[in-house]
Amino acid sequence: MSIAWLCERMEQWANHPAIVWHDHPYTYHDLLARMQAWKATLNEHDIGPGQVVTIEGDYSPNAVSLLLTLIERSTIVVPLTRSVAAQREEFLTIAEVQVVVSFDDDDRWHIERRPVPVTNPLTRQLIERGHPGLVLFSSGSTGKSKAALHDFLPLLEKFQVPRHRRVTLTFLLLDHIGGINTLFYTLANGGTVVAVQSRDPDVVCRTIEMHRVQTLPTSPTFLNLLLISEAYRRYDLSSLELITYGTEVMPESTLHRIHDIFPNVQLLQTYGLSELGILRSKSRDSNSLWFKVGGEGFETKIVDGVLWVRAKSAMLGYLNAPSPFDEEGWMNTQDVVEVDGDYIRILGRRSDIINVGGQKVYPAEVESVLLQMPNVKDVAVVGERNPITGQIVTARFNLFEPEDPNEFKRRVRAFCRERLAPYKIPVKITITEDEQHSARFKKMRKPW
Repeated sequence: MSIAWLCERMEQWANHPAIVWHDHPYTYHDLLARMQAWKATLNEHDIGPGQVVTIEGDYSPNAVSLLLTLIERSTIVVPLTRSVAAQREEFLTIAEVQVVVSFDDDDRWHIERRPVPVTNPLTRQLIERGHPGLVLFSSGSTGKSKAALHDFLPLLEKFQVPRHRRVTLTFLLLDHIGGINTLFYTLANGGTVVAVQSRDPDVVCRTIEMHRVQTLPTSPTFLNLLLISEAYRRYDLSSLELITYGTEVMPESTLHRIHDIFPNVQLLQTYGLSELGILRSKSRDSNSLWFKVGGEGFETKIVDGVLWVRAKSAMLGYLNAPSPFDEEGWMNTQDVVEVDGDYIRILGRRSDIINVGGQKVYPAEVESVLLQMPNVKDVAVVGERNPITGQIVTARFNLFEPEDPNEFKRRVRAFCRERLAPYKIPVKITITEDEQHSARFKKMRKPW
């Protein structure tokens, strides 16, 4: 049994709350009992080893216990959430899903059969190995979504090392590598997973207060929304001990403001990719963007200013794209970094860098400055082609209060002249009411 070690641990703290769902606690005993019920249901529906099964749901007791049962049964699991509803059929087709188990808001479930043969060579290889699998789809923020196929066992191996027991809010979705990491870290250490029905700042803060949440794993985009909403002023967040942030570059101004508001909370930058898993990391301090990554099954190197990673928990490959690994198993992350001894600072994705007449502009640096302007709610900076300089810097703003566009442009340029080199100052400035982040709370940088 591939997760026998985890089930044994769950039995040790049977009466401890494992999941809080709709503000109701469910113990580890509850999860284990539901796993037994799922075994009977899977037998009844002839769902066995090697089948490709989608779980459409969130961190509900039934969905989590099904996930554990499917791993135990050596199936290939494809978690999907409502955030990818528009791509649902495409993703089911790419993954060659044979069974869909969908959950509603009351944790009731429905099983749908799909008469689909498994033909992908990578999936066939995993089935022959007799191991459980996991398929994760990238966000597609830089193009078409890719389907990463993992052998689940190497992904879970690191969780056998005992660590801290925490009450953790499940901000990152179940179809995200960070969400999977949060879930299994928490369960493997006897902690409590606290589910939220919405990623709205007030809902998140209310949940932290009500359930005395200790750890908030999230994204810089959400932390900026938290600052904007000032929801942190309306709730008792004194239980918070750790905020981890990743998935995108953190604007320095946002980090400093969060640190000022939560001076007693440890702020930890995390790093991971759907293709590799989540690396262990250590920030230089809570107010710093410099951090160490790697170790314990992960190797790192810097080549021409870009981070490369080799991982024991790396995926087998993409189901719908060529392998990104070189012949020695290294993956170019495309993340441009600065190095200071053992520490690195991520500047941005290579594809996001704006080249203005040979000078490099990193969007996160410009956004960090622009977010300090009065009346600026959010901003996204991207490059736009230009026949003279190659590219120009463009900025799209969300404002708190309406402003005359021409006057606002003058204000932006005056503000930037004192803080940015001339080639970094936005040439094209637009104002929009559209949200500039995805359902995964990641900044969208596609040209407009």
